[in-house]
Amino acid sequence: METLTPTAALRPRDYVAVRGPDAGDFLERMLSNEVASAPCEALLLTPKGRVIAPLVVVRRGDDDFLLLTEPGLGEAVRATLMRARFAAKCEIEPESHTSVVVFGDTDGIPNREYGVPAAEVLDAEPPSQPAAEEELERLRILARRPRWGREIDDRVLPAEAGLTETHVSFTKGCYPGQEPIARLHHRGKANRELRVLEVEGAPQPETEVFHGEKAVGRITSSVPGLALAYVRVEVPTDADLTVGSARASVR
Repeated sequence: METLTPTAALRPRDYVAVRGPDAGDFLERMLSNEVASAPCEALLLTPKGRVIAPLVVVRRGDDDFLLLTEPGLGEAVRATLMRARFAAKCEIEPESHTSVVVFGDTDGIPNREYGVPAAEVLDAEPPSQPAAEEELERLRILARRPRWGREIDDRVLPAEAGLTETHVSFTKGCYPGQEPIARLHHRGKANRELRVLEVEGAPQPETEVFHGEKAVGRITSSVPGLALAYVRVEVPTDADLTVGSARASVR
């Protein structure tokens, strides 16, 4: 099925401001990516390397940063940063904004969630005809981009979701969760990975994926004909799979 690129879409968000003379250094010590390269994607992690929140870091001034996160996670981000602030001279406060993703080559905060050129624009006029959720979900699945509450939760390691490719720097200084992230990257490998499956229908999240008689994964997101699934890395890309009673294959 051909997928057309929409023109604009609303992007629900929570927002947390971090500002003050120590804001940059503090965020550099707390987040998984190089804050100096903002705008950038990053993770706020537990010491064991589990995701508290995925973030987009925007630098509005020398000592003024805005963190964009998922709806409902703003308070967790604020509270986690507040507990770690200690003597750092910075304020950490929620803010209210709106986000619109504009597709195509345009100014704004780079957005890679849908696998096509796009930028996120803050406090812009909402689109008169925003893209349909299924249309956006199809683009996201094709781009193999994980979503909070679907592909990202406390069961998942960042490497399994592909987040170490987009949200993590392996050359920066220490931050909470760095040790397990680096250890897996340099000394091991994830046991499962996100794959795009061609499927019949739209299987529900948590539906098991089988290779022969063996359960090798689970569905996380789907639209008619396509799904994202965590599948064990040893399953070959040309394997015949089943999801429920339907056949499936890796796209």
